[in-house]
Formats: sequence, structure tokens, C-alpha cells
Amino acid sequence: MTAPRRRVLITGAGSGLGLALAQRYARSGARVACVDIDASRAEAARDGLPGDGHLALVADVGDDASMQTLHDAVQREWNGVDVLINNAGIASAGAMVETTMDEWRKVLEIDLLGVVRGCRLFLPGMLAAKRGQILSTASFAGLAGAPNLMSYGVAKAGVVALSEQLRAEVEPLGLRVGVICPAFFRTNLMDTALANDATKARVERWMDRAPDTVDSVADKVFADAERGVFMIIPTKREPGYWRLKRWFPGLYFRKLTKMAIARAP
Repeated sequence: MTAPRRRVLITGAGSGLGLALAQRYARSGARVACVDIDASRAEAARDGLPGDGHLALVADVGDDASMQTLHDAVQREWNGVDVLINNAGIASAGAMVETTMDEWRKVLEIDLLGVVRGCRLFLPGMLAAKRGQILSTASFAGLAGAPNLMSYGVAKAGVVALSEQLRAEVEPLGLRVGVICPAFFRTNLMDTALANDATKARVERWMDRAPDTVDSVADKVFADAERGVFMIIPTKREPGYWRLKRWFPGLYFRKLTKMAIARAP
């Protein structure tokens, strides 16, 4: 008997890592719901996937009503999902004194509460089925404790903490949880980033120098997720940095501040 095809929902699937993951899951035989805030991007993502049965849906992860509408549409089409990938987000950069409360509210509403919305809406169906997987895209910024990434780093650290707590709640019930923590690689992340032009240009340079590509990152995320890895750090340099921080926190902090000074404009 042929196993049913997995139903995979990915927010932010219109570009970047979300799009690469949509392609990777579709190649594995899954049906993919490509969700994006922009309808044309969602449709282009769906139309570019191999196989059939895929969806193009519009949602703003920062809005309660929009996410509820997404959930209702997925229930009508698929009656639930097997894999939820909370990937949509925006970037920000800057020191504490440069941030505004409007920036904090926007970044937390999208990057952290967007994940909360996805989990609250789609988790009950998974619990009822006693199976499923939730992956949420954080960032190595959520682990690094690096300066000049204030609202973004805090929001992504919240995604890591949320994922840790959710894992403890639902893995004993048959579900799997993972958190994705990449560093820089070439995407269009800076197109919508809340940062000044100089900071955007600096981050663009870091992206250009990164040894990772969006496809290599997506392949690593997919492979680790299939194995049930919780902490997915899919860029090449960062697992070493993470081990250094955990095992030698004083040395890590000295290296971090030295690097920050070297990278200062």
C-alpha cells in the first residue's frame, strides 16, 4: 500500500530559504503549501515545484486574522498538515540606542509571534493525529549574543526558547520539533530589513563572502529535519562557534567582541 504524500506548509516560501525548502520537499514527493505575504511570489513558487497537488496561499504571519484565514484554507484543502515550517520573517540590525519601539514591536510581531501563531493554529491537528513535525527558522543571531543585532537577535532567541519548550511538551506525544539557526548566506533578506543603508551594504558584503548557498543550506536543513535533529545549524562555520560558546564562554565572548570591533565601520 502506498503511503500518503506528506503535506508540508512553509511560510515565507516565495523567496530565499523558504523557496529552496519548498523545492527540496517537493522533490522528496511531498505536497507543499507555498505561503507568502505576496500572492505573485506564492504562485510563482508553487508553479516552479515538481509534482502536483501544491498550493499557493497568501498570509501575513504578523496578523492574527490573516493566519486564521490561512489555517481555514489549509483545512479545507488538506484537512491538516504533516510538517509546518515557520520560516517567514524580517531582518533588522542596529545598536540598542539606534532602535525604536516601533522596530521592536514589528520585529517581535513577525519573527517571534508569527511562529507562535503558526504553532497555535496547526499544532492541535498534529496532536489529534499523534504525529507531525514543526520546524521554525530562527538564526544563529538567536544563539550568538552578538552586538548590533538587537531586536532581531532577541526575537530569534525567543524562537529558540519557544522551540525548546515546545519540544519538551510535544515530543513525548509523538511529534517532532526543530529549530533552524543559519548565519549569513546569499538571499534577499536585506530587501525588507529594518536597517540603515550602510548596515545593509555591510551585511550584503558578509553574504557575498559566505561559504554557503541557499541550496546547500536547504539541503542540510532537510537532511537534519528528516533525521529528527532539533538544533539545526546549517551553515559551515557556525557549529564550531556554537561549541566554543557552550564549552568556553569566556573565550567565545573575547573573540566575539574582537570580531565586532574589527567589523565596525
